[in-house]
Amino acid sequence: MHLLTSPEAWAALLTLTSLEIVLGIDNVIFLSVIVSRIPEKQANRVRQIGLALALVFRIILLSVLVWLIGLTAPVFSFGGYDFSWRDLILIGGGLFLIAKATHEIHAEVDAGDEDGEGAPGRNAFFWVIVQIIVIDIVFSLDSIITAIGMAQDIEIMIAAVVIACLIMYISSGPVSRFVAEHPTTKMLALAFLVLIGVALVADGFQFHIPRGYIYFAIAFSAAVEFFNVLAKRNRRKAAK
Repeated sequence: MHLLTSPEAWAALLTLTSLEIVLGIDNVIFLSVIVSRIPEKQANRVRQIGLALALVFRIILLSVLVWLIGLTAPVFSFGGYDFSWRDLILIGGGLFLIAKATHEIHAEVDAGDEDGEGAPGRNAFFWVIVQIIVIDIVFSLDSIITAIGMAQDIEIMIAAVVIACLIMYISSGPVSRFVAEHPTTKMLALAFLVLIGVALVADGFQFHIPRGYIYFAIAFSAAVEFFNVLAKRNRRKAAK
């Protein structure tokens, strides 16, 4: 009850929730891209499963704080760098994102690949879920370690994570539909996935790229693309 009446607790909740929402942008972009190649009915189900898993992984990681904090302890050294389990997970997740985004960009450029991975079926659905699980673990780890560094009460951490995941769920549908309807935005989203993957790999090598730069680039490019889509729509109306 003391948390409900504490201004410091509410300030921490607001700050942490805002940060978790920003960190969740990566998750939403990945989901939007990956569901664009499967039928709409399956896409809705995949979004629900993906965001539910994101919430579950975050709460599980919060429940094992001692183990999680231990992930930042070095386990071996190589080339003058000390690597922890967190570093290895970030590097692996970043390489996975880069490989996945590059594969999707190739499929977009080469129209002959359209009937490949995106074909409906149980195997395609299962493969999409596996990819979401992998990337959810990576993003959840980064998100929860940030939460541990900003808040001291686990109740505040869990509340912030739940609120952020609900907002991610609400926004994922419109974002996914917009990406599916406008191919140029999908290519832009894939380019951002490559950028995010590079940032994760850099973090794994203890070279931190401020996320503010990345999110500013995403926001600026998204604004430009929005006006580009609006201009195309207006030109079509004028032509009719």
